[in-house]
Order: sequence, then structure tokens, then C-alpha cells
Amino acid sequence: MAGLFQEATLAGGCFWCLESAFNQLQGVEKASSGYANGDIANPTYKQVCNGDSGHAEVIRLIYNPSEISFREILEVFFALHDPTQLNRQGHDIGTQYRSGVFYHNDEQRLTAEAIIAEIEAEQIWPGKVVTQVEPIQSYYPAEDYHENYFERNPENQYCQAVVSPKLAKFRRTFAAKLKPVISAQAS
Repeated sequence: MAGLFQEATLAGGCFWCLESAFNQLQGVEKASSGYANGDIANPTYKQVCNGDSGHAEVIRLIYNPSEISFREILEVFFALHDPTQLNRQGHDIGTQYRSGVFYHNDEQRLTAEAIIAEIEAEQIWPGKVVTQVEPIQSYYPAEDYHENYFERNPENQYCQAVVSPKLAKFRRTFAAKLKPVISAQAS
């Protein structure tokens, strides 16, 4: 069963938004928050937030390519954040919030480069796409309290102001790709 799954690592601003969205997507077994491609081993959230560690806030996806392709994952990814903002997403500013596709193989690299070229050619965004496409060099899981952060902290001001509206738009846009909702009353 483990051979069926592949990994993807993506950076698009705060990992709480991306993690929550991708965990709702059919074909995604698990989305986890973490830190990638920095200069120190096992960084803490504080070190990453200070912007001195070189890491990006990322999500690591475990997905089933027979249910969702890497291209489909990237289509969702590029709809969830603004890939034209250099080292920021909205009010989150710093290299830790950069846009990036940290590929695990050449197929992922080629797919990322192709979709970025399409986005640019179609002028989907008013500015130039600044998403970095680079090999995954290191990945460290974020602290446990970041896992499922939005679901566990919906009253948090950041979650209410930033995450909740993004997820509402995501659910409308990708309704056909969402996992079925299982009623708590069903037995």
C-alpha cells in the first residue's frame, strides 16, 4: 500500500491555510506542516518566523497519484495563494512565506515548470510568477501544535481573518474534488 503514495512539498505562505485545504482534497492521504530547505537542522517555529533560518513554511503531502495527479495538486496550490508576491503572502512577510515547489523528482520539476509557463502565458496573475522550483533538500515537521491548527483553533483571529475566507473560496472552487463529508450521526 505504501508504494501507491507519493510525496509533494509546497510553500505558499502560512502553512495553516494550505494544510487545511489539502487535507480536504480527494487523493490526499495527509497534509502536514513543516519547514524546508533552510540552513539549520530541526528549526523551531520561532527560528523560522524570525526569518534567519532560511526555511520556508511548507506542507508535505502524501497523495495517491491514481486519485489526484501532481498537476491537479499544483492547480489547487496556485489557486490558494498569490505566486507573484515575492517573500510574502498578504500581511505575512519574509522569506519563510515564499512561494515554492520543492520537487522530489524530475517529473515534479517538469510539471511545475510547465504549469508556471502556462500561468505566465495565460496572464492569470497581473504580475510575474516568482514561485521557486527547486529540489527538496531538507524537511522538518513543524511542532505538533501546528497540525490541524485551523480545525483546532477556528476562533483564532488569524484563522478568522485569513484562513477561513481562503478555505471558503477553496471549497466553492474545488467542490467536486473534495473528500465526502461523513456525518457525525451516521453509524
